[in-house]
Amino acid sequence: MARIDDISDYLIAPQPSAKLLTRTVTGTDQHGASMQLNVVEERPLTIYLNSQEIVTAMTIGDYPDYLALGFLRNQGMLGDGETIKGVDYDEELETVVVRTETQTTYEDKLKKKTRTSGCAVGTVFGDMMEGLEGVVLPDVQVRTSDLYTLATKITRTPSLYLEAGAIHGTVLCQGDRPLVYMEDVGRHNAVDKIAGWMLSEGVSAADKTLYTTGRLTSEMVIKTALMGIPVLASRSGFTAWGVEIAQQVGLTLIGRMKGQRFVCLAGEERLVRDADPSQVADEPRKLGRKAAK
Repeated sequence: MARIDDISDYLIAPQPSAKLLTRTVTGTDQHGASMQLNVVEERPLTIYLNSQEIVTAMTIGDYPDYLALGFLRNQGMLGDGETIKGVDYDEELETVVVRTETQTTYEDKLKKKTRTSGCAVGTVFGDMMEGLEGVVLPDVQVRTSDLYTLATKITRTPSLYLEAGAIHGTVLCQGDRPLVYMEDVGRHNAVDKIAGWMLSEGVSAADKTLYTTGRLTSEMVIKTALMGIPVLASRSGFTAWGVEIAQQVGLTLIGRMKGQRFVCLAGEERLVRDADPSQVADEPRKLGRKAAK
C-alpha cells in the first residue's frame, strides 16, 4: 500500500522528518551486522495549573500547549466556563503552565489517581467516571463508506509510526476527512493533544469521529465521551471495560478495522452500511514502516 503525498485534507498532519522528534542510533542485527535505526524521542513534560503541579507526562515533545490543555480538560480541571489567560511553555525547564482567571486547587483530586493501562502517563483521576453521568452523545449517522475511506487515508499518511515505530496515532475526523493527526508515545497523550487543539480553536465535537491506532481501553472511551465525540474507531482491539463503558454512555465503538473488516461492539444504531465490504481493497499483511539502514 503506497504512501500518499497529498495531505491537504489535514489541518495538522504528522511531521515524521521534524527535528528533535527522532534520533538515529547505531546497533547490530541478528547476524552481527552494523545498522542504523531512527527511534522516537521521549521527554518529560511537567504540567502546572496556575501554581499547582499536576502531573509529569512522558511525551515526544511536540504541541506541549495542546497536550497540557487537553490533559487538564479531560481530567475535569478546566470547566466549560473557565477563562484561560495563557499557556506558557519553558523548553529548558520542560514545563508548561496553564493560567486561568480564577485560582484553582485540586489537592483532593490529585489524591485519587488511578493507574491505567495507558502508556507514558496512564493516570486517570478517580472522579473522571462521575463526569460521565451527565454525558449525552449526539445522535449522528456514521457511514461505513466514510470509515473505510478514513482508514485508507490514515494508514497511508506519512507518519512517525511509519518512520520509526514505537508510537501511537490518533486522528480527529469529520465525515471522510481526517482533520488533525497527533502522535505520541502514549495513545492518551495523542488524544489529549487533540482535545487541547479543539479547546483552543473552539471546534465542535458533535459531528466528529476519533480514529486511533491503539487499544480501545476504558481510558480511551472515557476521554472520547467526555470530549463529546460520538464515534471511536481503531485498528486495534478492545478491553471488556472499554466496551462496557461505551455501551453505558451510547458511544459507537468500532475496532479491528483493517481493510474490509471491522467489529462494532457498541452504538451500532448509528451505522449506515452504505459500502459493500467486498468492494473495499484489503490491507496488505505488513504496512511500509521504514527498515533499518
